[in-house]
Amino acid sequence: MLKPESVERPGHTGPLPLHNLEADLPFAIGSFDGIGPLSRADFPHRHTFYEIVYVTSGAGGHVIDLSARPLQPPQMHVVFPGQVHFWQRTAGLDGYVILFTGEFLSAYPGDREVLRRLADRPLGQLSPGDDDDLSAVVTAMRQEYEQRSADFVPVLQAYLHILILRAARLPACPMAYIPPHRAALVAREFSVLLTEWTGTRLTVQRCARHLRVSQTYLNEVVRAVTGHTPAQMIRQAEVLEAKRLLTRTGLTVAQIARELGFPDPAYFCRFFRRETEQSPGEFRRTADGIHHLHPPHSIDGQH
Repeated sequence: MLKPESVERPGHTGPLPLHNLEADLPFAIGSFDGIGPLSRADFPHRHTFYEIVYVTSGAGGHVIDLSARPLQPPQMHVVFPGQVHFWQRTAGLDGYVILFTGEFLSAYPGDREVLRRLADRPLGQLSPGDDDDLSAVVTAMRQEYEQRSADFVPVLQAYLHILILRAARLPACPMAYIPPHRAALVAREFSVLLTEWTGTRLTVQRCARHLRVSQTYLNEVVRAVTGHTPAQMIRQAEVLEAKRLLTRTGLTVAQIARELGFPDPAYFCRFFRRETEQSPGEFRRTADGIHHLHPPHSIDGQH
């Protein structure tokens, strides 16, 4: 079922093992025993596929991207393609393993973002009611997979879609489960992205997509590390660049608006005044150290 591309173990100096899904479908579901010994792999490895683990019993930990998550069955874990994970000092580990490729999500492509959010913000221990709901979907999915009746593939895709959406409704684990080094790394990459910004107006959605994290995760880690939201930092970067252009160039306000990616100069003027309590022209005229500049006429009527 699972086939390792390489067989390195901890302490080996080669690349991390990369596990592929070897099956007649881009989907598989079964118990840990049914999927095979690699489903309980205790060495760091990566997947080329998605993995949803529904843990019904066991003790120990599950490490995903160096974030150790203590097992608290019943519990659901999501592993994204490319993430490094392994099981740590487990005992009595049991439950269901659901494996599928990105191709299998073609019927519900929006589920990719939901899965990424679940991978970034793991679920805590399930309440009895939530456990019953998710367990019923997983059981029906497994029966459909094993019976393989007519049109079973779209039925499996529908069950998987329901499972993902129901899981997304559940409360996430506390932020303590987000590894500090990862939060700092994402926040730093976000800051670098702002400095490399070249005029196309940034949004939190675009930044999250570029950094390959969910908007929710980006908001949480940036706020935790910097004390500011990504939206606030984006606005600060835009204002800073606008001030640089106003004080260091002779561009008109209309030209600066275009440079910064604003749809029209009037919108840029409203944005600048809201953020600085000055119009672009007022700032240009009163800024220290720029008295030698004689900027052209700007659209807000000030020089």
